[in-house]
Amino acid sequence: MTLFNAASHWANVFGILGNIVSFLVFLSPLLTFYRIFKRKSTEGFQSVPYSVSLFSAMLYLYYAFLKGDVNENGTLLITINSFGIAVEVIYLAIFMRYATREAKIYTTKLILLFNIASYGAIVGLTYMLGNSYLRLVSIGWICAIFSVCVFAAPLSIMRRVIRTNSVEFMPFPLSFCLTICAIMWFFYGLLMKDLYIAMPNILGFLFGIAQMVLYTVYRNRNKNNPNEDASDIEAVVVESQENAAPTT
Repeated sequence: MTLFNAASHWANVFGILGNIVSFLVFLSPLLTFYRIFKRKSTEGFQSVPYSVSLFSAMLYLYYAFLKGDVNENGTLLITINSFGIAVEVIYLAIFMRYATREAKIYTTKLILLFNIASYGAIVGLTYMLGNSYLRLVSIGWICAIFSVCVFAAPLSIMRRVIRTNSVEFMPFPLSFCLTICAIMWFFYGLLMKDLYIAMPNILGFLFGIAQMVLYTVYRNRNKNNPNEDASDIEAVVVESQENAAPTT
């Protein structure tokens, strides 16, 4: 087996593993939406994380199709991001079904401005570029920058852990899965020589490790801070799940 074929083989392995772990991460809020469905109320939960995750999946799906224009294989990116789009649309539909009138209006504006207008502007502007490779590079940088912002979102959760001495709102299994997810996609991007996937996942790996270290340090400390309301804690858990959606 030549060096090139070996790299391609292992890239596919890491890409498939990345799909599997990302699949689980996308499904992590299922219990939350079961609660929303059961109680017929969105309570204190917000729609922003789901809109952000949908936007990220849409960006990377577009990027994957652009890879085909320059004869690069983006199949593994297409599969997981297509699934991610479908799941996030379902989440948003359920949210809209049980949200208050004010939340429905806000979510509608968010989707129109963020997921439709902003995404449409990005697609339109990049398609004005005549060169396929330049188009791919442009959207690649947009994806990488947005991914860095998404990976930085859990900083607020980590700060709250330190302030409250409680890891109740930073579940270890989720941090572990996100770290493994970042590792899989980093090696996929590295072996495929796709820096727009590899680079942001370095940050994802570092934040994942930092969260697991914090969990180890604070897990035996005070778990029930009197200043933390139970509903606030649960809302933060969901926020951390969705803001740390897999970057592919």
